[in-house]
Amino acid sequence: MSRIISGAAGGTPLVSVPGSLTRPTTDRVKEALFSRLEAFDVIAGARVLDLYAGSGSLGVESASRGASAVDLVEFDAKASEVCQRNADLVNTPARRKVVAVHRSKVESFLDRTADGVLWDLVFLDPPYPLDEPALGAVLAKLTPHLAAGAVVVVERSSRTPEPAWPEGMERFAEKKYGETRLWFAEPAPDEAPEAGLEDGE
Repeated sequence: MSRIISGAAGGTPLVSVPGSLTRPTTDRVKEALFSRLEAFDVIAGARVLDLYAGSGSLGVESASRGASAVDLVEFDAKASEVCQRNADLVNTPARRKVVAVHRSKVESFLDRTADGVLWDLVFLDPPYPLDEPALGAVLAKLTPHLAAGAVVVVERSSRTPEPAWPEGMERFAEKKYGETRLWFAEPAPDEAPEAGLEDGE
């Protein structure tokens, strides 16, 4: 059973999506990922976007570790319901509503996002059938919504080629964990907005 690994809700079991609708990030990969992100100092106070959220595990983990706001985007009805149940684990009265769940296709959500809405940390764990041109199109829609210093994490099969990074985004690291590969990207230096959202805004 997957769990929230650390932070205010550390150790709390997460609800899983029934059947094989999603491909959850293993606790081993999640722990290594968040160790790296904390080394980058991009979680505390961050505005986080979890696309193709599945159970919402990565976004909820971010909230537990001090993110100021988290958006979970998942189109499947059952998975979206699980996202909400997991969001409720950290949206307690004592910790206010940090995590918002959006039942939407990723492309539609990004198309509807207002100009000036910026995220500091973005997770993308798209389903394997999503081909590389479609992923590249999503990354292109995302690029204008990255704050200065933002980190984008793309999780794919280790057999999948490197994503085609759009203009304005560039890869700065990658890491392989068994059958999983994580790609880390950031706004290109001359494309990042000069002023992102302040912590908690």
